[in-house]
Amino acid sequence: MKITQAKEILDSFADKKIMVIGDLILDQYIFGDVNRISPEAPVQVVRVDNEKYGLGGAANVSNNIKSLGATPIVLGSIGNDLGGAQMKSLFKKSGINTNGIFPTEEKPTIQKRRIIARNQQLLRIDYEDTRNTDHEQQEKFMNFIKKNIHTLDAIIFQDYNKGLITGNLIKQTIDIANKNGVLIGVDPKKKNFFSFKNVTLFKPNRAETEDNMNVKISDKNDLLPIASKMIKRINCHYLIITLGAEGMFIFDRHGSYSSIPTFTKEVYDVTGAGDTVISTLMLALASGCSIKNAAIIANHAAGVVCGKVGAKPATKDEILDSFHKWNNRK
Repeated sequence: MKITQAKEILDSFADKKIMVIGDLILDQYIFGDVNRISPEAPVQVVRVDNEKYGLGGAANVSNNIKSLGATPIVLGSIGNDLGGAQMKSLFKKSGINTNGIFPTEEKPTIQKRRIIARNQQLLRIDYEDTRNTDHEQQEKFMNFIKKNIHTLDAIIFQDYNKGLITGNLIKQTIDIANKNGVLIGVDPKKKNFFSFKNVTLFKPNRAETEDNMNVKISDKNDLLPIASKMIKRINCHYLIITLGAEGMFIFDRHGSYSSIPTFTKEVYDVTGAGDTVISTLMLALASGCSIKNAAIIANHAAGVVCGKVGAKPATKDEILDSFHKWNNRK
């Protein structure tokens, strides 16, 4: 793809509005240095230099959409706690509306605390309650969706199996989106994997595909029969299986397929790469882009974020710079 074409597609994101439904996660990064072993136990001692907070999970998808110039509509839940207050503050700092974020006393805010030294993640500590959200919260979610559906270009389900996305929420949302011509993209996990039927785009990674289809992907020759079975079972328009360093495999309901390579030059941290991919894919599809061109742009965006530490979004300029470097390398 030429840089001029990529720029035209990226510029078309500006008037798009995407709702993101999923588990909101507060990321904490503790940065420090290691130069000794603890006398109390055989573990490294990290001398902390600084700490940072970031938007993770579905919150990071929303942040990616905002970073690419479009308007995210966040739908999720936080606890009535300090983590929830910190998350709302981060949303407001990023210029993202929080009207679709519903606090609850039933569950705490999901938090992931990462300890990093010399660009290496040493430890991650998770705070979470993965019970399904209660009926009252689910009703609030559906009312919010019905209120906003006529303003949307697409909906993204960003499922981390933390309890927010339930079978009933999936079915009702897909029904109302399809009736109103709103595109639906899914980044699945195991629990609800086969519940997302009749969507526009389904985007599992290699491990999720192997686990849920009970197969082993040894090489790219295995992908075609697996993709054919999966797309028939889910009845999606497009299926993209992300393959890490091997790029992406694209398949559609008519049996057409293709592969694209990864554009990652240096990998420092893969955190948030999947969030970036689904965000960019759905923005491109909502802008009328072909699935292959959407995947190429999304793959460049993933390459950008893999070159950063932590879940940080890609910008349009960074994606175009990736195109420029890739095209000049040939």
